[in-house]
Amino acid sequence: MSSRTRTRRVKTAAGVTTVRLPRQRGRRTAQPFVVVVPERPSLARELAAWTGHLLWRFRHALAPTGIALAVFVVTALLHVFAWWSALVLAPAVAAPAGWLAFMQRRRPATGTTLGWRAALALLITLAFTWAALAAGFGPLAGPLPLLWLLLLLPAQTGWLIVRRTH
Repeated sequence: MSSRTRTRRVKTAAGVTTVRLPRQRGRRTAQPFVVVVPERPSLARELAAWTGHLLWRFRHALAPTGIALAVFVVTALLHVFAWWSALVLAPAVAAPAGWLAFMQRRRPATGTTLGWRAALALLITLAFTWAALAAGFGPLAGPLPLLWLLLLLPAQTGWLIVRRTH
């Protein structure tokens, strides 16, 4: 086999396909053409990149969802490594009621403001209750995943409403 038509091993970067054409007839000093064709990313990779871009772009709007996912993972780890941490988290359930009483005494509110404060205190009370129960029994025990979802939806919705109006 002639050295002109034999392919030579050439190292290329990962993900790049190199096509080498043999030397053309005619001038012997002419160098062969090298055509570099990059690999096309798969559809799954394109979809993952697009989803990641959207999540990064709207990361502030999705803050409650990120916090809820982080709390879910943390309570699962607490359940596995220290189930007794539920006893430490249990007193935190009373904190939002104390906050509401303090705020009403310090800056009394009526109407919509009082409604938002009460709704926020109720949501945080339920979230602390869920965290204590999830740390003690596991986040996937009984109705806890449904309660987690039912807490996430109003938190995310309220976050989006408050961010648009202020």
